[in-house]
Amino acid sequence: MALEEGARSCLLRFRLKLEEDIKPTYLMDHMISDGVMTVDEEERIRTQDQAGALIELLLRKDNLTYISFYNALVKEAYDDLASLLHRDLPHISLNPHKGSSDVQSRLSEGGIPQRPVVFVNRPELVNRAREKLYRLQKDPGWITVFGMAGSGKSVLAAEAVRDHGIIEDCFPGGVHWLSIGQVDKPDLLVKVQSLCFRLEQSLDSQLLHRPPNSLDEAKERLRFLMLRRYPRSLLILDDIWDSTVLKVFDIHCRVLLTTRNRSLTDSVSGAKHEVEVESGLDENKALEILALYTRIKLQALPEEARSIVKECKGSPLVVSLIGALLREKPNRWRYYLRQLQMKQFKRIRKSSSYDYDALDQAMAASIEVLPDEHRDLYKDLTVLQKDVKIPAKVLSVLWDLEPEEVEDILEEFVNKSLLFMDNNSKPYLYYLHDLQIDFLLEQNRTQLESLHTKVVRQYQQHYRDGPPTSGDKESLYWIQYLTYHMAKANLTQELYSLMFSLNWVITKAKIMGPAHLINDYVEYGFILDQEICADCRNYKLFQEFLSLNGHQLEQRPFPDVVQLALSQPPNSEVYKQARVQAQNRTKAGKLYFDLVNKSGVDNLSRLVIHPHQGSIYSACFSQDGTKIASCGASKTLKVFKSTSGEKLMEIPAHDDEVLCCAFSPDGRLLATCSSDRKVKVWNGERAMLLRTFEEEHEEQVNHCQFTNTSGRLLLATCSNDNIQNVKLWNLNKPSSQNTMFGHFEPVNHCCFSPDDKYLSTSSNDGTLKVFEVSSANEWKTIYVSDIFTDNKEDVFVKCSTWTADGKRIICAARNAVLVFDVETSDMLFEIRTSRMSTVQYCHACPTSNLLAIAFSNYAVELWDLEANKKMADCSGHLSWVQRVQFSLDGSQLLSCSDDQTIRIWETKKVHTSSAIRLKRDSDVLFNHEEIIVSAADNCNRLQVPSGKLLATLQGHTKTVLHCQFSQNGQTLITSSEDATIRVWEWQSGKCKVLHGHKEQVRCFSLLSNSPNDSRLLSWSFDGTVKVWDTESGEKLQDIEAHHGTILSCHVSPDGCFFATTSTDKTAKLWHCESWQCAYTLIGHKECVRSCRFSWDSQHLATGDDNGEIRLWSVKDGSLLKVCSQESKDGMDSLHGGWVTDLHFSPDNSLLVSTGGYIKWWEVKTGKALQTFYTTGSALKKIHVSSDFSTFVTIDNIGILYILQRVV
Repeated sequence: MALEEGARSCLLRFRLKLEEDIKPTYLMDHMISDGVMTVDEEERIRTQDQAGALIELLLRKDNLTYISFYNALVKEAYDDLASLLHRDLPHISLNPHKGSSDVQSRLSEGGIPQRPVVFVNRPELVNRAREKLYRLQKDPGWITVFGMAGSGKSVLAAEAVRDHGIIEDCFPGGVHWLSIGQVDKPDLLVKVQSLCFRLEQSLDSQLLHRPPNSLDEAKERLRFLMLRRYPRSLLILDDIWDSTVLKVFDIHCRVLLTTRNRSLTDSVSGAKHEVEVESGLDENKALEILALYTRIKLQALPEEARSIVKECKGSPLVVSLIGALLREKPNRWRYYLRQLQMKQFKRIRKSSSYDYDALDQAMAASIEVLPDEHRDLYKDLTVLQKDVKIPAKVLSVLWDLEPEEVEDILEEFVNKSLLFMDNNSKPYLYYLHDLQIDFLLEQNRTQLESLHTKVVRQYQQHYRDGPPTSGDKESLYWIQYLTYHMAKANLTQELYSLMFSLNWVITKAKIMGPAHLINDYVEYGFILDQEICADCRNYKLFQEFLSLNGHQLEQRPFPDVVQLALSQPPNSEVYKQARVQAQNRTKAGKLYFDLVNKSGVDNLSRLVIHPHQGSIYSACFSQDGTKIASCGASKTLKVFKSTSGEKLMEIPAHDDEVLCCAFSPDGRLLATCSSDRKVKVWNGERAMLLRTFEEEHEEQVNHCQFTNTSGRLLLATCSNDNIQNVKLWNLNKPSSQNTMFGHFEPVNHCCFSPDDKYLSTSSNDGTLKVFEVSSANEWKTIYVSDIFTDNKEDVFVKCSTWTADGKRIICAARNAVLVFDVETSDMLFEIRTSRMSTVQYCHACPTSNLLAIAFSNYAVELWDLEANKKMADCSGHLSWVQRVQFSLDGSQLLSCSDDQTIRIWETKKVHTSSAIRLKRDSDVLFNHEEIIVSAADNCNRLQVPSGKLLATLQGHTKTVLHCQFSQNGQTLITSSEDATIRVWEWQSGKCKVLHGHKEQVRCFSLLSNSPNDSRLLSWSFDGTVKVWDTESGEKLQDIEAHHGTILSCHVSPDGCFFATTSTDKTAKLWHCESWQCAYTLIGHKECVRSCRFSWDSQHLATGDDNGEIRLWSVKDGSLLKVCSQESKDGMDSLHGGWVTDLHFSPDNSLLVSTGGYIKWWEVKTGKALQTFYTTGSALKKIHVSSDFSTFVTIDNIGILYILQRVV
């Protein structure tokens, strides 16, 4: 049987693509298993260019080989390649046109059922069955077609033999059909007698015998007929339930049987083959059935059609039953969908050729054949959730049986198609079809609470010493679903105790991540609100704690949750439990630190998600606000729940960075565009690629957006192309519908007006253009660059957004947001920011006058467009904010950033902070119980926020970089970008200025703590170290210390040495008497940014920009220890950034360091003991009390932290 011309042409057409993508080794395994390729052929292919040689072989082979190759592609997940070959799949036949009437008459004689009134072909499945039938061409054997109730087994069996080639090549003796069902011996004998009579009747009438009187006699009669009279015929046994039935037909002939129990043929002899019938049709096939029944065009089916298919997961039985009902009552779409959703299976019934009138009868029949004890165990499966797979060990706990015994029981369920097994997983995982779960729920509705209670009690009994923490499939199930079972069992008190246990939070977060935990509080919070009369705010505080620290809980190594919880409000249950645990653990030598000034840390975001490794370029809400999609440098597209951050979907979307993603108005589609110049459209519910547009954009595609309504769905894209850089796509067409001409530089952004009549585009040519969507003609141009007259640099328009009424259009360029009247193109007003930051993005709220603005200085601001007034600061991001977007109802705002996080804000709760935003350069005076902090604010004023303002000192002309009190606290010394040092008598305001450095003075240090020593050591970006007398203002020494910038300097406590570090990646030790270099310390791979002597002056610690800390011997300059984490963190550093400050404890056993966060180390081993994560990052310095119990620092967004060691 030569390869059909269509199949050959298809292989030749897609040959190059196939050769590029396939891995022949895996494919050939399947083809050898199917018997279409020999081991010798495989060996020959292995010695050549494998992919090319395999395609050559396929071209020389037959239709069966082509089909086997196609099926191998499907099995190995080459879905895109399989789809290329699908259209030309051969129907296995010598000549499909020849003898079709002869075939039909033979099938009718053999009792083969006619096609159903409504028939939809399943070619992949039919070809798979025909492949197996060809295996019976030479030798007898068994083919088992198995699947769950209503999966279409009988229709498949009949369709598989409805082929001229099959009849002529394999079964010239005919095909004989016998329906069996659930029968006892007398009934079975009657059926076999009937078959024998039919076979004898078609022979010479003289050969007719009396009917056999027993099954044994019937078996012998059948053996004679099948072997002597019909030697090359096929016997089809439909709907077999019992293996004893098969023994009657174990007569060395060719048999195909349909069953729900795949293990039936274990009891008979001969070759055996299997065809598994999937439980559901794909969506298009199922919709086609409904369309045929109801005589409605596929495209015109109501939305309920898709919901019905989704609800029953494409079950052929359910779709056919409902289709038949709708044919008679075409206005009942919603009614039957509702019955299906309410599990009212008895009402979904229809007299037909099917053995069962209603769906519930078909389900019940499978269960009734189980032994009584197994029927009860099967009832326990009612508690399982849809689409959740469980290992046997979970049921071993539930049933209190040995795992091996449980596996045997589950195998029986699987063989009877009452349960499904995922054998791609080790250990095997088991799951129920949705319809089976629905049936069990309906059957056991009154016992649900007790069934879930049994699950919880069995868990509590088995894990009385604590929850499982192994991280295997069993522990994952219990950790993820224990709260679900408690809620369903109405065990409110147990649920409360579990969810408000910090130990449970730690266990679940460590194994599952934070999203599942947050989801628990979202899901079950209302139960706790109703039932618990104590503090009902507890669950909200736990949820808030997890929402704001979730991105930390995804870090590896896993952070100390107790330490994170110590930053919570002191009256919260989270903090109280953490405090108790911290006090207990400190007795065993652990370090914990309490945040004293909690009120100063104002966190306004509702949820923080850390979805990607790498920058996040785009994030967006779905229309209903329940989902968030995000993409970025990781080349992936991810979708999350907006309430908890739980990941719903992850797609490797493109070959390069994904620059933008967008939901369609109904939330079912997602579009992405990329630096790889492609635009893709995905099914957002099934993570399936629907369309790729790759031919028309020749440069990176920067932005994509759907129309706001589904009435006439279009997708707009814009790119870096010089001319054809804005396009409109109709998803039903392979090429763009329109190209909008006008820009001759890259277009950064495109945006539909609220009514979808216009499309605005923002370009690097300095213009904002508005096009008519219907005609693709340019309507107007706004020359944004003309507004920036003070600077000759190019003006890039970053983005545009429309107000809700469509009357104003807003764009972002440089450091400004500009608001224009759409009709007149007049600028109404502008919002300008500091020249130090640029506006990255802006978005207008669809329901109010609010405008969200994203900045390069890590900030997000909300402005009222009517009042032209800032309404809120949304701080928290640690790098450039790339995108902001309101939800459709305006209640939420999301922002995404290069810091790899997405933050979600509630727009009603954010506000403009009245707190002073401090700069990170500061000094602290620890005065017994009082802590006095001095730091510069954003206006270059010195603030002393110790409860009251003590002084405001003005004099520096540029940013103040460092300040420090003298030993007696009466003098304050400051340094600045203005290259000067000032010595203040801060109470009187008198000031002395030290001139000499040529560049900014980053820092300085007093040479000793003696009140009689007035010498000061300063260092600068000019590479010099200078020594001053602060009393006289005289410069005592001027040392050329490094070739690069000096980044830090420290004087040893004994006054003998000082150390300097530099951008030249070295540190140096200097003698204080001779001012000569004693040692140059080499080993750091990045700039050495900080240094500190131990209190005994024996050791020096240095920290670099890679997050690495090194300990050196002062005596001989040798390296003693390297302190570092095992792996880099999310910021690609060992410390969340540069190591900027270091301090030893008084006994020199501990070391504290600052970088992206604060870390404490054990000096002897170099091991990290504790980490404190600040809201911001990039800490510059930390101030430590003399007893190493209090620590003060300020982060990069101006928040002050005072930490007290827990004892």
